[in-house]
Amino acid sequence: MTAKAAREALRLIHNPPNPWHHGVVEHVGPPPLAVLELFEDRTRSALSKNDSPDLGFAFSVNPYRGCYHGCAYCYARPSHEHLDFGAGTDFERKLVYKPDIAALLRAAFDKPSWRGDLIAFSGNTDCYQPLEASLGLTRACLKVCLEYKNPVSIITKSALVERDVELLADLAREAHCTVHLSIPFDDEAQARALEPHAPSPARRYKAIERLAKGGVPVGVMVAPIIPGLSDSQVPTILKRARDAGATFTGRSLLRLPGPVEEVFVHRLSLALPHRAERVMSALRECRGGKLDEGRFGRRMVGVGERWKAIDELAEAHARRLGYQRPPQLPDPTPFRRPHKGAKQLALW
Repeated sequence: MTAKAAREALRLIHNPPNPWHHGVVEHVGPPPLAVLELFEDRTRSALSKNDSPDLGFAFSVNPYRGCYHGCAYCYARPSHEHLDFGAGTDFERKLVYKPDIAALLRAAFDKPSWRGDLIAFSGNTDCYQPLEASLGLTRACLKVCLEYKNPVSIITKSALVERDVELLADLAREAHCTVHLSIPFDDEAQARALEPHAPSPARRYKAIERLAKGGVPVGVMVAPIIPGLSDSQVPTILKRARDAGATFTGRSLLRLPGPVEEVFVHRLSLALPHRAERVMSALRECRGGKLDEGRFGRRMVGVGERWKAIDELAEAHARRLGYQRPPQLPDPTPFRRPHKGAKQLALW
């Protein structure tokens, strides 16, 4: 199959079976084209609580569910099944947004129990995906964080983050703010094959440069590392990101929880059929014979000699290039309630 044919195939509806459904729909003939649909989420809470020790935050804000970027490997795909959607094409074309999220975040900050913990943006799906350009929900939440001086961390693939460079710089100066640009590939063709609607790697390097020049602490997240496909690109990614202004970095091994495995294998086989078997074999080698590891403490890293070589190569290049630890959270937290009566409210 040609690259063009593979891209056309990605526009057709393809979802793994939803475990919450009692039946499976089979199309007679080719599946229909996937159209973009938007859904409102009138949730009553802005904050999601994280209990995984693998992640460096306890609370996250997710203005959107589903993601237009369409990354084949996205670990958040299974969450769409809880909305009665599919984890495949539905995840990319049935997008959910939370119109009240900024007001809900303000209400959470006003509760006496809130103590100014770090809030992660894009804990689930990209907070700067294209929908943000018109809805501005992430920007509205960041303004609330600045008003209350609440620490923030962001991870994104989107160049749209440049729009908020001044706001993010203010947050970094008055509270705490770090931004990671996620760049798993340096190879433009591979990135387009598996991240079909995300900005190109070159554009993401430009975003790093813009943020760094604007006074925003910025790093590069080389994740996921896909053995047999992108692992050889890690040194180049680290070098180009460092040249652009990144000062800290992170990495993790490809995860394929639940239906993500079917989506990833399907997309990989369509777009890069000559590499698919090699990639899956290499991943099993790094996962002790499996394709995924769900246990805390083992999900983000691999095992065996192959993973050890990948990890040590990345670490050596990061040290040589002068990458440092991300800025540490202020202690005590700079969080403050700005309105009158805040001191009295905090006593209750």
